[in-house]
Amino acid sequence: MTDKTGTVYLIGAGPGDPGLLTIKAKECIEHADVVVYDYLASPFLLDYAKKDARIIYVGKKGGDHTLSQDKINLLLVDKAKQGLDVARLKGGDPFVFGRGGEEAQMLLSHGVPYEVIPGVTSAIAAPAYAGIPVTHRDHTSFVSFITGHEDPTKKDTSMQWDVFAKSNATLVFLMGVKNLENIVKNLVKHGKPSDTPVALVRWGTTARQQTVTGTLKTIVNRVKEAKLTSPAIIVIGHVVSLRDELSWFDKKPLFGKRIVITRARAQASDLVSKLSKLGALCIEIPTIQIAPPEDTAPLKESIKNIKDYDWLIFTSVNGVKYFFDTFFDMGKDVRALGHLKFACIGPVTKERLKDYGIISDILPETYRAESVIDAFSTVGIKNKKVLLPRAKLARTILPEELTKMGAQVNEVAAYETRLNADGKEELISLLGKNEIDAITFTSSSTVSNFISLLESKDAKELLKGIITASIGPITSDTARSFDIEPDIEAKEYTIQGLVDSLLTYYESKK
Repeated sequence: MTDKTGTVYLIGAGPGDPGLLTIKAKECIEHADVVVYDYLASPFLLDYAKKDARIIYVGKKGGDHTLSQDKINLLLVDKAKQGLDVARLKGGDPFVFGRGGEEAQMLLSHGVPYEVIPGVTSAIAAPAYAGIPVTHRDHTSFVSFITGHEDPTKKDTSMQWDVFAKSNATLVFLMGVKNLENIVKNLVKHGKPSDTPVALVRWGTTARQQTVTGTLKTIVNRVKEAKLTSPAIIVIGHVVSLRDELSWFDKKPLFGKRIVITRARAQASDLVSKLSKLGALCIEIPTIQIAPPEDTAPLKESIKNIKDYDWLIFTSVNGVKYFFDTFFDMGKDVRALGHLKFACIGPVTKERLKDYGIISDILPETYRAESVIDAFSTVGIKNKKVLLPRAKLARTILPEELTKMGAQVNEVAAYETRLNADGKEELISLLGKNEIDAITFTSSSTVSNFISLLESKDAKELLKGIITASIGPITSDTARSFDIEPDIEAKEYTIQGLVDSLLTYYESKK
């Protein structure tokens, strides 16, 4: 124990969509020494934690408790007494059936300072994403939030069924799927009309969202037929009838599509963000990781002699990043590059170079020989010294074509791609259970490493019925070398081009 006591932040992590986290909550996670999170808190929020933060899972679901509530309370006290600031992530809002009040009381009794960061509760967010406003002046002007956990049949119940039944309020039951039948029986028994509209929303605000509607008379059977389970909320009232008119989230073009992202995790955020905004459920299983080469001497030597070169050519954003990381680590600045001409393969690489204040002189669109020749045909590359920092074991077409044009090419490894096997078991499990709709490949190495993860299993058989999407012809050729014919090939060889092609494909299937 230390003399200093840390602060515990009781944070509402929101209903599931990571974009619904508040700015203040994000700031608390970023500065916390310890992050304690629940089952319903989106794991994407953990990406905001600092690298050395301790991450502790205390989730509870369906009677399976990692830690009891009492032990969670003591855990928060213990970490704070060690002088650590704690971000306590709770699904929804901590003070709306989140037991945040109990945790606050425990902290107070032990002299631990705390703050409450409210969050968006699923009681309003899940209905909203299902197209159901919990209040509407044509239907009702008030709403009741009710726990669905309490057994409606017990004698000493606090549930005022007669009040609920006679009220015109929208009734929102949280965590009540298992008690649905008893909830319905009690409401009807106490006078609620059996034709009252009802909706259950499972995993609201996420790409896994599932909505089942009916009436008090039909909803139990409909939920059984849909095999809907928790976590879900129950919405009862005339506002449910507005769903047909107001539903919006589940009408997104890629809603519910389970798409595997094989790109390196550090670079996957752009693709994940774009697909998620279209409603897709992105499953990140990076098959590669990007790292500096084991031997950096050739790159450092070329930088040391940078004045001897005429051209500097980058073939990817990774090449740009790792060249400049080494360049700056050697104490150089961009003034040392003032005499050079620059070329980039692809518009995204060009934009990455621009981040360093350098505008590319020419831009071959692709690795294809014709594109390279066309781009350099008017710039007098003959007898010019070219530095080509790129991936170790990259394709040879670019240096070959430049050499044919008379250039003196020095190709050095700025980075290398390595196999990432962390997601192997998850990948094989998902493929075996047919729980994948599409797989994206953003480079040849993502394809070859994907095949490696399958451990000699029949890739063609495992991918039967799964859409494969390639970022461009080179990646497609690698897939074909493994007897995989891509269903989709991006017309523009960029992340946005890949997204657009997926969108076009699925819209054509409607």
